[in-house]
Amino acid sequence: MKHANIAPVLALCLGLMAPPASAQEPVNIRPDIPSVTVETPAGPAEIERIQDNDHEITGEWARTSRPCPPFCIQPMEPAPGVTTIGELELIDMLADPDAVVVDSRTPDWFQGGTIPGAINIPYTQVVDALGELGCEIDFDGWDCSEARNVALFCNGLWCGQSPSAIRNMISAGYPAERIFYYRGGMQSWRVLGLSVTGQ
Repeated sequence: MKHANIAPVLALCLGLMAPPASAQEPVNIRPDIPSVTVETPAGPAEIERIQDNDHEITGEWARTSRPCPPFCIQPMEPAPGVTTIGELELIDMLADPDAVVVDSRTPDWFQGGTIPGAINIPYTQVVDALGELGCEIDFDGWDCSEARNVALFCNGLWCGQSPSAIRNMISAGYPAERIFYYRGGMQSWRVLGLSVTGQ
């Protein structure tokens, strides 16, 4: 009886040899949801994750150490009463026709790539745009009794643009309980390989 050469098996077990290449595994949003379609002003857009199992983030979004100030880590709660959310909750809001998702970054960042279905209201102009979010101008400023649920985001955990916009909205009368903060922003969205428009 001839014995098989066990050297390749031993090398594989010791990590000296790469395992055979395998087929790409599906990259779903959740185990039961491969993608979500949301309505945008340009028509339906599909949100899914990049399917390349070897994909890595590069460039601006791979940076970990931005100088602080001004790029300091943001708190979980930018203002009392505001709910901080993650990607799944943001996707639910994108699918909700009564909710608004706001990219509060400056237009140059927005044009360089954003979350499908988000509208751009720069953080410096958000108080002037409260009418787009369900508020009405009155003699005392804004009446936000009919304000919509709104989620705001910016570049990431280190970006202060959406927290600044949120605090200004609340000061102008927007109800904090109708504001949702996607703290991870574009950096976390891209780290998860989720769809980006306008890039």
